[in-house]
Amino acid sequence: MDKLMNNPWFIRIFSLLLALMIYMSVNIETQSNSVAKNTVGKTDVETVTEVPVVAYYDQENLVVSGIPKFVNVTLEGPKSILKPTALQRDFEIYVDLSNLELGTHKVPLKYRNISDKLRVKIDPATITVVIDERVSRDFPVEVDFINKNKIADGYSPEQPIVKPNLVKVTGAKNIVERVALVKARIDLRNAEETIERESRVTVYDREGNVLPLEVEPSVVDITVPIKSPSKTVPFKINRKGALKKGLSIVKIEAVPNEVTIFGPKARIDEIEFIDGITINLDEITENTTLEVDVPLPKGVKAVDPGKIKIYIEVEKEEKRTFEDVPIQILGLSDAYTAQFLNPEDGKLTINALGAPSVLHSIQTEDIELYLNVSEFGIGEHEVPIEVNGPQNIQWELPQKRAKIKIAKKE
Repeated sequence: MDKLMNNPWFIRIFSLLLALMIYMSVNIETQSNSVAKNTVGKTDVETVTEVPVVAYYDQENLVVSGIPKFVNVTLEGPKSILKPTALQRDFEIYVDLSNLELGTHKVPLKYRNISDKLRVKIDPATITVVIDERVSRDFPVEVDFINKNKIADGYSPEQPIVKPNLVKVTGAKNIVERVALVKARIDLRNAEETIERESRVTVYDREGNVLPLEVEPSVVDITVPIKSPSKTVPFKINRKGALKKGLSIVKIEAVPNEVTIFGPKARIDEIEFIDGITINLDEITENTTLEVDVPLPKGVKAVDPGKIKIYIEVEKEEKRTFEDVPIQILGLSDAYTAQFLNPEDGKLTINALGAPSVLHSIQTEDIELYLNVSEFGIGEHEVPIEVNGPQNIQWELPQKRAKIKIAKKE
């Protein structure tokens, strides 16, 4: 080893290698510093889109139009500053109108919280604004019916109810003065019953243009009663049982004597009267007033009134005799004749049982005795005798059948 160290060629080679290593080390460090310096000093450009614009003015008393909601901001400068600024978007674009008078103004957009080392370009750089007095007025809300011609057949809308019926409209004085209508809309398509909806309020000028104004409340509650097709019909009062012996009905009167039914037009058109009201005569011993429910026919939505009163007046029964009441023959073809065999004269003496006030008003002409011979042919027949006369009367006949002879006309 000592011999090698004392060799002059070894020392020369070793010195050369050492010099090369020192040179390379210094050169690499210089290049690294140069790259670092160039990176720090390098500039770049980036555009930040849809940056909101903040406006400063007396918002309580003034209204400003012409301020864009968003602008684009182009930034240029060192990348080390530019990138964080563009990503964080913690800067503000604003316009200061606090010292301006009412009217139209051209004003620049400004910025804050952006480094002085960045160049800033706002698009647009300036804007034209109109400053007006802020006013509020109350307006009634009208209801606009949509598809009124497509409402269910026979139905119709009544006066709508709006809550609240007045709304506060706020905005620039010159725009508020143009307000002609404040409306909410309701769709009536296929409506068959009361509509309850929430509806947005819209403000219009005389030409029907929508005005950019604030409305409080902006949504109202609307109730639209829908009138159903209706029809007035009578009702039939059925009787069951019998009065106590010795009593007779003077009259049975209903108040009201008609009711109104509501429902689909096709259904109520079919109904001529309401059936299903029955009174039990077994329970009537004196003048009586009943309150009964009116039956709701199938397919009918409502009946008005839902209850009726029935007045029943009774008296002690009496008897009255009517002599020589003629018997009529009904249903006989023109090609035939009929002859009475019993009674031969075709007349009967009959008794009527009923309330005196009813009996005294009856005339012989009010009583019809008849035979229905429509199903009988040539020959002798015994036909039931039918009686038709004032109601609430019972009839006593001396015979229940009449004997007749039917023959062909000569």
